[in-house]
Amino acid sequence: MWLSDVTVSRRRGRRREDSRLADHVDRLGEEHPPIPLGSVDYSMKKPSLLAERFGPVLAYMTRVELEVERNVLELNILLPDPPEVDRHFYADVWMPQETRHGQILDKLQNLIGVDPHEPNLADVSFSLKFLGALGRMPGVQDVSRMLYYLTGLATERSAVIAYNKFHAGLVGLGERAIAATVIAPIRRQEPGHFAYYQMAAQQLWDQLSGWQKWLTRGLRKRTFEVVGAYNKRQVAEFGDVMEALKMSDGGEAELREYARQVGRAEHELMWAHRQGMRVPDYVFKSLKRAAVLAAERKGEIWPAAQPAGS
Repeated sequence: MWLSDVTVSRRRGRRREDSRLADHVDRLGEEHPPIPLGSVDYSMKKPSLLAERFGPVLAYMTRVELEVERNVLELNILLPDPPEVDRHFYADVWMPQETRHGQILDKLQNLIGVDPHEPNLADVSFSLKFLGALGRMPGVQDVSRMLYYLTGLATERSAVIAYNKFHAGLVGLGERAIAATVIAPIRRQEPGHFAYYQMAAQQLWDQLSGWQKWLTRGLRKRTFEVVGAYNKRQVAEFGDVMEALKMSDGGEAELREYARQVGRAEHELMWAHRQGMRVPDYVFKSLKRAAVLAAERKGEIWPAAQPAGS
């Protein structure tokens, strides 16, 4: 086969992949419009107990969902010339869905008297602006896109796990109306976002050159953050979320399992060649730091000592 034939074949393959992504985004928009505000039932049996048990979870989730407005601003800076399918996904489908999640959760936290975490809707970090400027150089924007997809994979996987546990906790408290009309509809929309990032990441990874893959691995390892945490206080708040949802109270073994679930997609994509590695170590270290900081704020040591025989 001539080189020109190989090039034509690759272009056709990319067009097919782009078409699959576009179809997926269109389906997401059609099948999962923003949750109607009138569909939510805020009736509660014990709002004070809900606030006591899950206040940190609700405040954190609300802030993260509301900050999608800034996230889109960041993407516009990070990706000077993104594929149209990416822009369509994050501007026309993802942002309206996530913004509505934030509005619904914000009303819930106000109703039960949870002190809100102030969302950052406009401030973009210098490092991200710098990476966006570098994105105008040939080949660099593809690395930025890959980092965007990887962040999306970890974020959506974390969201699915957290919303599942939050839903179970609400049902356990007897707050079935909130579980069924607030949390269940929100968690139903998250897997479609994960699927988009997964398809897009696999497609782009197969197209990257050796130096681009090397740079992506290095940057990902050095810049990985727990979901929605951009400073030390927010990292500790994420630790509070893990504790409230019982994702970190079982010590390192439990936390490593959580890290494995969060980092599985990028492990399979970028690190499968590392024999014996079950999860990227930077994922576990970030989660452990959150758990430790949350305990330190309370004057405790993580993990807490377990009763004998437990």
